[in-house]
Amino acid sequence: MQFFGGTEISPSPPAPTASGNNAHMLYIFNRNGICLLYREWNRPLKTLSSQQDHKLMFGLLFSLKSLTAKMDPTSVEKGNLGVPQLPGQGCSFHSFRTNTYKLSFMESPSGIKIILVTHPRTGDLRDSLKYIYNLYVEYVVKNPLYSPGSPIRCELFNKTVDQYVRGLG
Repeated sequence: MQFFGGTEISPSPPAPTASGNNAHMLYIFNRNGICLLYREWNRPLKTLSSQQDHKLMFGLLFSLKSLTAKMDPTSVEKGNLGVPQLPGQGCSFHSFRTNTYKLSFMESPSGIKIILVTHPRTGDLRDSLKYIYNLYVEYVVKNPLYSPGSPIRCELFNKTVDQYVRGLG
């Protein structure tokens, strides 16, 4: 079944860019800014509570999406800075890198936002984020016991995502 990017979910995900676990954190937000899933692997320093961390991350995404749409050199209609953009509307960003981490981002047409924070030398993760989204659709959305907007508590999804992300380079 096709969901995003013209590829089908398959038992063989996109190949990791290198060996080893370079992933630090994974966030999945719904369109309302509610964190549906948060996982961490390599995060030695915790400075905020989880609620503050989730608000900060969602605020960062909102600001970056707004800024990239406002600075889009190809669009005549710039809109107002801070006004929410619909998924796929205007210019968007896929990732940014600092000296200590790389943040990769994908937003689905339904407004689900997937954020993966990795080592700064990690390559392009767009295919990996699409694969994680397809796992979300297969294991969470299609689960009759899942209530949309509630935290993800599907053990099979968590295990599959954990195994996949641990293999990313």
